[in-house]
Amino acid sequence: MKAEGAALVTGAGRGLGRAIALELARRSFTVHAGVRDPRHGEALLAAARGEGLRLHAERLDVTVPDTIAIPANLRVLVNNAGVDKAYLPVEHAPLALWREMFETNLFGLIEVVRRAVPRLREMGGGVVCNITSSSYLAAVPFYAAYRASKAAVGALGESLRAELLPFGIRVLEVMPGPIDTDMLAASDRLPEAAAHAGYEASAEKLLAGRRGVAAMTTSPEVAARAIADAILDDASPLRVACDPLGSGLLEAWRTSSDEVLMRAMLGLKQSQEG
Repeated sequence: MKAEGAALVTGAGRGLGRAIALELARRSFTVHAGVRDPRHGEALLAAARGEGLRLHAERLDVTVPDTIAIPANLRVLVNNAGVDKAYLPVEHAPLALWREMFETNLFGLIEVVRRAVPRLREMGGGVVCNITSSSYLAAVPFYAAYRASKAAVGALGESLRAELLPFGIRVLEVMPGPIDTDMLAASDRLPEAAAHAGYEASAEKLLAGRRGVAAMTTSPEVAARAIADAILDDASPLRVACDPLGSGLLEAWRTSSDEVLMRAMLGLKQSQEG
């Protein structure tokens, strides 16, 4: 697609969303960056002014419909807003935690999409880019609520792609691996699952695995460039990655069995009994 018109990026106050907003502005879009914290918006505006970019920072909380405003000349929607909470076994994760994550990661995203699609159709087409997570491609203990919310967005994207192609609207799912953001840094802790009998060893193992992966993170800026490339590429597939580890996991998911992936993620040998 041609880089013109407006791009709306949710969750643009920090991390990957901030980097995507700036990168799309560098690619000649007029970017409307949705932020929840005005302080993040001010910092983002300062960065954009320093580069002479066309960027507007606007309050947007996907769980508060009154804050959702769709630009008149929208061509690109990037659904990046998301939350990650306590890492608990399913039996100990309260429904309130599930609802909080789904409210932002799925239902808030749906509300933005519902409002954006008519505008994209009026503009003759465009791109809806959903940022999910490569973590839902293989078994990760204690991430059930987060992974389920992201997998739901993946299924939504499949239907959306089929529905919107006739209108020239391309749906794209980006599945990042570990990106060097404050969200990733906040996960560098013993999972809350360790407080529950029988789960201590698995929690320790998960923390060790996360710390090993942390040494192989990708910067938000590098990931954002890959995401912008995919947005502009009319031939991009539905699902793409934006970093080496995410790419490897996506390729393994496409070519390996569920059992092989699960054992690999859990560090089990193929001959072990599950």
